[in-house]
Amino acid sequence: MDIDIFKDILVPVIGGLGLFMLGLEFMSNGIQALSVNKMRAFLARAAGTPIKGVLAGTLITGVIQSSTAMTVMVVGLVNAGVVALRPAISVIMGANIGTTLGNGLIALPLGPLGLIFAGAFSLLYCFSKNEKVRNIALACMGFALIFYGLNLMTGGLRPLRNMPEVMELLQTLKADSYFNLIKCVLIAAAITAMIHSSSATIGIVMGLGAAGILDWETAVAFSLGADLGTTITSWMASLNLSKNAKRAAYAHISINIIGVCITVPLFFVSIEVLRWGMQFFGGDPSVPVLIGGKETFPLVPVAVGVYSTVFNIFNTLLLFPFVGVFDRILSRVGHTDAEDVEDYSTPKFLDQKLASDFAKAIPAVQQETARHLQAGAMFLDIARSSKNAPSDPGEHYLATDILSRDIRAYTALLMKEDLPYEQLDLVASLIEEADFTAALTESMHQVARRVKREKFSGPANAIVETALNKLDVSLRDIMPDHGIANPTMPAGHVSYPEVDELRARTLALGPDAGAVERGTILALLGSIERAEILIRRIDAERKSVNRQNVLARAVQKRDRSSNPKDEGSFGLNPLPAE
Repeated sequence: MDIDIFKDILVPVIGGLGLFMLGLEFMSNGIQALSVNKMRAFLARAAGTPIKGVLAGTLITGVIQSSTAMTVMVVGLVNAGVVALRPAISVIMGANIGTTLGNGLIALPLGPLGLIFAGAFSLLYCFSKNEKVRNIALACMGFALIFYGLNLMTGGLRPLRNMPEVMELLQTLKADSYFNLIKCVLIAAAITAMIHSSSATIGIVMGLGAAGILDWETAVAFSLGADLGTTITSWMASLNLSKNAKRAAYAHISINIIGVCITVPLFFVSIEVLRWGMQFFGGDPSVPVLIGGKETFPLVPVAVGVYSTVFNIFNTLLLFPFVGVFDRILSRVGHTDAEDVEDYSTPKFLDQKLASDFAKAIPAVQQETARHLQAGAMFLDIARSSKNAPSDPGEHYLATDILSRDIRAYTALLMKEDLPYEQLDLVASLIEEADFTAALTESMHQVARRVKREKFSGPANAIVETALNKLDVSLRDIMPDHGIANPTMPAGHVSYPEVDELRARTLALGPDAGAVERGTILALLGSIERAEILIRRIDAERKSVNRQNVLARAVQKRDRSSNPKDEGSFGLNPLPAE
């Protein structure tokens, strides 16, 4: 039988591959448009521990159907400081499992129905005015195109079996020895790296296997290479991001390389186990089935999907106990002394177990707020380019902003309706203080940012140094242990000029400083003035409620309730504290 290469092979293969990849894109875009923001927020909340990270990664990737999008999302969240490196590693492990759900779905024999479903959902997409309905239709249309594209590819690849020169070439891609197995893995990894989609590579392999072009063991070997090549996208996404974001990408690469290196020596044993297991999925994948008078191998895609799923689950179970090891090793990659600075994005004292105990929760909030204040004061060290200060004001501010949100959320939990008035008043005071502290930190960030951006001349630099020293001293009103205390001298011996005087000095610089330089100093003085106002407001807020007495009465009440025989002399004051 004569084969028209263009009509019988090129058209269905290229068209099918295009529809397959377009379907992947449509399905991913539709689902992500519906839920990616919710998924990102869910991930930021859920990935608190390694186990939760694996579950969150599996669930989200299973929903959005793109391990590539998932790992890029994780890298971005790590870069933003929302997710730490340790839970990010476990999320990536879960993403590897979640993406196999898509591989299993692709293996379903629904190809001929794909076109009619794709047409129906495309009509819904075109005529619907509701954005949510359009996104659902887009996802379903993509899902249907995946099957139709795979069906076209399988039909277009089948004639290659009748071309001796093609079959002779493909015989070199046969995973019948360890050397050939490694060759197949590397070729699949290179293809996946080029097209940035492990699902697309596995779809192509499934089509070749179903058409009988590749034997099923070789098709399975190619799926290993797809898992290896998919790591290139997260690495590329991390190139211009923070060191921790790069480390998250390195974790993705390391996990998949280690998994493949462990699986390759066990490949031929695992193939025999898979051959036995395939009896539960329909029989031997190497046995052809006549469909329309033509031989096809419908169980090869199933075998590839099953193997890919089992491989990723096995890999995660094997490496999960070593999440801490990955974290320690990767944390040393590109490590500098600046990274030894405390991570202020993670609360140190806010224990959820204490939230139900008012007497213990209040001191925890006070300690964390003081820690937030300490983080804000570090912007002065950044402005002075101190050796142990964080190198990037923006990254440090992002960490303090995350801490501020955690403090506010935790303190809000303490605002229970059954609390006495004085305790509610104390919680409200702490919320106010936390808010003022966040605003003070933002002003301090502006101070550091402006000083770091501009190179000042000698006279201008003297004004800047005086302004920074003035703010340093002002902070001691609410941070008694901050900096170096003033020496004991007669009152008024140590004094700093007011902001108005520093502003006048700046305007008088004249030719000693450029217009941009003077403008920067004036903006800097504005930030310092706001900071000093907030310092006075925090100090006043602390004095507005007799916190020590309210807390002491709360402790007594708790102790009496735990020991009813012990009658105390104090009662709870139903009125505001003096």
